[in-house]
Amino acid sequence: MLRIRIFLGGCRGREPSKLCALARACVSARLVSNLTIPNVNIQVPTVQAENRVEEATLDWSAKAPPTRHNPLHLNVSPKNSPVCSYNEWDPLKEVIVGRVEGSCVPEFTIEVKANSYEKNWPFFQQYGGKAFPKEFMEKGKQEIEEFCKVLTAEGVTVRRPDIVDFSQLYSTPDFSSRGLYAAMPRDFLLVVGNELIESPMAWRSRYMEHRAYRPLIKEYFLKGAKWSAGPKPMLSDDLYDYEYPIQNVEERHKLAFEGKFVTNEFEPTFDAADFIRCGKDIFVQRSQVTNYFGIEWMRRHLGEEYRLHLLTFKDPNPMHIDATFNTIAPGIVLANPDRPCGQIEMFKKAGWKVVHPPKPVVPDSHPLWLSSKWLSMNVLMLSPTRVVVEKDEIPIQKMFESLGIECVKVGIRHANSFGGGFHCWTTDVRREGTLQSYF
Repeated sequence: MLRIRIFLGGCRGREPSKLCALARACVSARLVSNLTIPNVNIQVPTVQAENRVEEATLDWSAKAPPTRHNPLHLNVSPKNSPVCSYNEWDPLKEVIVGRVEGSCVPEFTIEVKANSYEKNWPFFQQYGGKAFPKEFMEKGKQEIEEFCKVLTAEGVTVRRPDIVDFSQLYSTPDFSSRGLYAAMPRDFLLVVGNELIESPMAWRSRYMEHRAYRPLIKEYFLKGAKWSAGPKPMLSDDLYDYEYPIQNVEERHKLAFEGKFVTNEFEPTFDAADFIRCGKDIFVQRSQVTNYFGIEWMRRHLGEEYRLHLLTFKDPNPMHIDATFNTIAPGIVLANPDRPCGQIEMFKKAGWKVVHPPKPVVPDSHPLWLSSKWLSMNVLMLSPTRVVVEKDEIPIQKMFESLGIECVKVGIRHANSFGGGFHCWTTDVRREGTLQSYF
């Protein structure tokens, strides 16, 4: 039996008036237990109406054959879900690996400009809305195909998103844009236990990215996984600070310390790659794409079973936490020495070993249009004792070996140019292990 609530009234209903009143009360009360969020202005629209609510009981247990149009009769259980992952290091069993095919250079909008280095701006001005350079498309594809073969040889099931032409123009009442890619599933999908959570991403070029993953997500759902999504953002001009200091690094440092970024708190946005999972504890940063509104949405969505912790870093341009801070095994965390963490004592007091990875060795001549050189620490753990690492990054390989972690060496230098390392290029769908507390 499934008990549901039915809103009576017109097709739009009037029950939102009561829900909005509750939302305003919650925001005013600042219901934050494990998470401290700066004072931000979140506006809740006022709806004046009345409505009646009745409870009804619907029986979905009828013995009708399952069909494409009515899959609810499928006999599935969350206990048998193919999706189950609680941290970044348990033995990896199934993973989604992104695709180069169909990629399009993002147009040079305010959010792209704020998240890229000035030396790369001519690239976006020249190629924005067009395909990435052919050499990098071809070599990047070859590298990721080889990466998939290595994962398969390691006994990992590899899944891929659909090929989508992201150069197509799309429009909403608030903006028009072309797409980006389905190369970095880590940015779009967050797996917490048996749940897949789609991210309401702040880049307009990523608004339609879900299309590449929808068949996979539906398949996982029909096999027992939970499926949810953050509130679909409007991405209107109201979300962006068009006076944000793009070129002044010192001013950016100051604003980041004050919790101010190119995105404001107009609506909730977040990228899944700004979250690092560690069992019952999940760590997140406020970045250029993940705002406090989005973080609070995630905290309430996850509920009391998980503790969400806000981390801060000395980083003038934060975007995605996994090249800054990465938990790689129980009691071991990689912490970027160039971006000190303001809450590192929490880990030390809990007995964690804080490891500062060595400087990356990628040459200055190699283009990294959407990231920094610190993709060297953006690694994928196959287990607590095995890691996939860039084959040319010898210093970090030696670091892992000193920790007793065996390196599986794969080269993806051209794939790096699209903005991600092994962690970014993947979303781990299933790992062995159970939900635990490490703090």
